[in-house]
Amino acid sequence: MWPIDRPPQWVGRQHELAAVRSAIDGLRRGEGAVVWIEGEPGIGKSSLVAEALAAVGDLGWDIGWGTAGQLRERLPLRVMLDCLQVRRSSPDPRRAHAAELLLSRRQGLFADGDASDTDVEVLLTLVDELCSTASTVMVIDDLQWADNESLIVWDQLAASADQLPLLLIATCQLRPRRPEVQQLRAAVTRRGGERITLEPMAEADVATLVTAIVGSPPGDALRQLTTQASGNPLYLRELVEALIREQALEIGSAAEVSVTEEQIPASLAAVLSDRLSFVSANTTEMLRTAVLFGGTFAVTDLAVLLHKQASKLAAGLQEAVAAGILVSSGSELAFRHPLIQQALYESLPAALRTALHAEAARELAAAGARPTIIAQQLSAAGQPGEGWARDWLIENASTLAIRAPQVGAELLQRELDETPVGDELRDGLVTGLVWVLLAAGSYEEAARQAGQALTVMTDPARRAEAYWVLTRAQLGTGNSDEASSTIRKALEEADLPRNWQARMLALLAMLQRAIAGDLDASGATAQEALTAGQEASDTFATAHALTDLWVIRSVRRDHAVALDYVDRALRTLGDDPEHADLRSYCLDCRTFTLQNLDRWPEAERTLWQAREFAQRSRHPDRPTAVTAAVLRYWLGQWDDALAELGSYDTDTHGLKYSGLVERGPGLLFHGVTALVAGRRDQRTKADQQLRMGLALPVQTLSDRENRDFLVAAHALALEQSGEKRQATQVLAAILPRRDGEMTLIHQWLPDLVRLAMAAGDRLIARTATRACEAEAEAETQPARAAAASLQCRGLLDSDPAPLHEAVAHYRQAGPAGQLPTALEDLAVVLAERGEEDEARATLNEAVSLYEGLQARWDIRRAESRLRSHGIRRGVHGPRAQRAAFGWEALTPTEARIAALIADGDSTSDIARSLFLSRRTVQTHISHILTKLGAKRRADTVREALRQGDSA
Repeated sequence: MWPIDRPPQWVGRQHELAAVRSAIDGLRRGEGAVVWIEGEPGIGKSSLVAEALAAVGDLGWDIGWGTAGQLRERLPLRVMLDCLQVRRSSPDPRRAHAAELLLSRRQGLFADGDASDTDVEVLLTLVDELCSTASTVMVIDDLQWADNESLIVWDQLAASADQLPLLLIATCQLRPRRPEVQQLRAAVTRRGGERITLEPMAEADVATLVTAIVGSPPGDALRQLTTQASGNPLYLRELVEALIREQALEIGSAAEVSVTEEQIPASLAAVLSDRLSFVSANTTEMLRTAVLFGGTFAVTDLAVLLHKQASKLAAGLQEAVAAGILVSSGSELAFRHPLIQQALYESLPAALRTALHAEAARELAAAGARPTIIAQQLSAAGQPGEGWARDWLIENASTLAIRAPQVGAELLQRELDETPVGDELRDGLVTGLVWVLLAAGSYEEAARQAGQALTVMTDPARRAEAYWVLTRAQLGTGNSDEASSTIRKALEEADLPRNWQARMLALLAMLQRAIAGDLDASGATAQEALTAGQEASDTFATAHALTDLWVIRSVRRDHAVALDYVDRALRTLGDDPEHADLRSYCLDCRTFTLQNLDRWPEAERTLWQAREFAQRSRHPDRPTAVTAAVLRYWLGQWDDALAELGSYDTDTHGLKYSGLVERGPGLLFHGVTALVAGRRDQRTKADQQLRMGLALPVQTLSDRENRDFLVAAHALALEQSGEKRQATQVLAAILPRRDGEMTLIHQWLPDLVRLAMAAGDRLIARTATRACEAEAEAETQPARAAAASLQCRGLLDSDPAPLHEAVAHYRQAGPAGQLPTALEDLAVVLAERGEEDEARATLNEAVSLYEGLQARWDIRRAESRLRSHGIRRGVHGPRAQRAAFGWEALTPTEARIAALIADGDSTSDIARSLFLSRRTVQTHISHILTKLGAKRRADTVREALRQGDSA
């Protein structure tokens, strides 16, 4: 059931109606679309949608309609939850499961970031699941009032609407003031969506509509009167219907006004209010209470405020529906038009509204209503509550931190301002406030409040929480030194609870490495944290301490012991969803370590486990996308690496682990993308990514650790421009590895030796070779660094023996992406020694592997290096190039996804079966559609079936 009825008469606007129906027709063919309808209030935006959807009939489509409102603007995802009917009690298990996931989420101790990321992912997955079984229509009415998180969901869905049988419709006021809404509006046009602007009705259409309503054409006086509606159909209809109710029209061959001008409502608000005069006093009172909830409300909540059973409200609600004031909206009721609710609400004196909201909050809290509804009422009251409100806020602060952090912060601050120093509730209020501020990303205010609280707070457990939040907030603003000092002050307190002592020590160990690179101090502190965590039976502290020890062993290249530490951390955490953020980090660490041990298949399996956990917990996996891209790069799966990066949100200002603001993912995103583009000789794309990546500041040790791909891409660009000496200098900047630095410099040192030799700088070549050999010696279990050192030594000494060993290593252990460069270097050294036949055969193999990567620059470089020794490839003729379009253009992963689409799998199903993120699958599908010249998934299905028939 939609919250708006189909207009009883439809007049004019045929072009606009045809545009919306065209999108509906496309959905019948399986084509998704985005439609944006804008205009002034009452101009007929919602009616246009209802008229167009009336033609759908009984097709079994899943149609949802949500209306945003001013009172709900700061309740995250409210309008999307209404539109999708996400309720625990939903008979649809998919919706019920989504509701359960949303309600079970808790604020993490480890990772900061947007508290709503997980919720957004839950809803995006739900929409994908709905689309997999039926064509889906989502209508978001009055989008200008939608909360920011709902706008994010809208944007994500709009970006992938062409991949799904999804029709996304928004109605919005003209010239929205919020920048976020303006950006969405612009994106609709940029992505090829339909944007419709509704203008006032033409004079002839006004006359036609009046005729349809009253049964006769308007006479001169009525025609003149209707001009005050200025072509606004809502105003016009309400005005005419008010005249009919008042029996103020004489209807004959023409309809004329039969009352004086003073008896006619002078404004739209007056016309709308006039409707109340035609319902009973009890119903009017009920409606004046219902407006407190905004545009929609649950009958059970209204019953609480009216102190009646829901069944006792039935007659009044039915009367309001019959009077055209209320309509059904799923499991709730809604005012027929926001202007009706607004008119009723504003008819209440401001002082009365305040009192009613405050009373509503108290009654709803006593009845155990949803915390967000209670918080909405407290916020609308605009004044401090009574003693019950403070108790309620303290008890529900953790819920508000997740569900409505901005509203929660406002309410807690308001109550705190009215609570005198010394009041026993003050510590609870300020503790709740700082946690909510942290969840809202208000780091500076969280730090200020926590710092002030520590000057007067006495309870040891609350002081520990305040210290923790203060530390996290300081890290969130980039003040690592201050955070370290705060932890040390906390640890000096004799009554610091043991579990908080363990947590503080684990965080301090991380900072000792990250700030000063002091591995010895960090290791000692981590061991102390581990002991304290185990004694306190604190899962988080124990696992965090183990990851600190993992970092230290990894930096020291003791990867086997590092693996043991991270495995212990994972066993400690188990599947506890409370620490999903830390578990995700541990799986990322394990993937990294297995790569360093040359255990590539296990690294892939761990990545799959991380993906499976993210899918099961609906935890955002943007960090996993970057980790996967790096892994795919070294495995020589460059197209898959780019698809992973295509799913990564580069607008995110970094991910935060333990409060540390990390630019690492952004540096890696631009670095990997630029390096692949450069090696494929896509200069324009590489330059663009380089400019964006090099614009990011490198300020922390973590930044330096994640910039290596970007440095390599920069050096490559300079080499391609003939500036080999400058390229050498740029790449040499990765040396030396600083104290405590993790960077795997051995990955790039063979390239540095090659560049330095080409530039005639044997000093840098020798320095790089010695650095690589030092890395190899540090490996307690010979692996990647050992192979790289052999490649460096063979190049420096022009000795094929170590290069043969390196090639053999890459053949047997991997990674596949490093084999062709080692073969190229071996071919050059063999040519230098006059072993032409073996050199040519080795070059042929290297070029063949480069062709598989589409590494056109590498091919040109390899052939150029060998040409100077008189060696050319043994195979002549044009090289086989992968097709740009058609089925043959699909990569192996794309072909698998296309086959799964043909089997009827949804995007989420494909993500689960291939252990990819949902966004990565969307990126692959976008590439498939482009290569096949397809507009929708159904075209992909037909092509996949055709390929299967011809196989």
